[in-house]
Amino acid sequence: MIGFYDYTVILTYLSLLSACAGIIVSLAGPGHPYIGTFFLLVCGLCDAFDGKVARRKKDRTDAEKAFGIQIDSLSDLVAFGVLPVAIGAAMLRWSPIMLWVRDNAPGAVYAAVNVALMAILILYALAALIRLAYFNVTEEERQRVEGGARKYYQGMPVTTVSLIFPFIQLLQYIIPADVTMMYFATAVLCGLAFLIPVQIRKPGLRGILLMVAIGAVEFSLMLVGRLLK
Repeated sequence: MIGFYDYTVILTYLSLLSACAGIIVSLAGPGHPYIGTFFLLVCGLCDAFDGKVARRKKDRTDAEKAFGIQIDSLSDLVAFGVLPVAIGAAMLRWSPIMLWVRDNAPGAVYAAVNVALMAILILYALAALIRLAYFNVTEEERQRVEGGARKYYQGMPVTTVSLIFPFIQLLQYIIPADVTMMYFATAVLCGLAFLIPVQIRKPGLRGILLMVAIGAVEFSLMLVGRLLK
């Protein structure tokens, strides 16, 4: 079979499987965006350690390294680009605001709002795609010149949304207002942050463990919220 299947790529493959499961769950039936968010958190956990696991293999060939870079970005596009779009689309089906607009506003107004919000999701996915493609190009060049792991990112990494969007979902259990529009506003801000060329230091092991801890807290609180709802 073509491809590589050693331990260096297992976490990336698991991230993609989790993302696909999250997309299916989010859009199945009436839509289950909160359950889909659990899969987004799992994707973030896998991504936190896939690079470190891959670099533990010291005898990786150039083909293995290039393959790792490519599948990491392809998986990230699905996990942190498409999955948040599916979650957002599912939220529209449940949104009290959208239900009110559907029942009280003219049909043309409801359709226009729907189109505008869907456009936000589409542009968000496009921003994620552009950022990841740009990262691949610059990372290949950097590997030829510097080698090793990079120390800085240009713009906000797409993987950051694995903590940002679950936080927005958590607010639904804290405040009585519908957070759907906040989710879409966050998608706009994140899309812009992907493309703004601001230098951000890559987190070390402590930073990664801190983010994993935050993700674990979000996962636990969302689980409790679902059980008590």
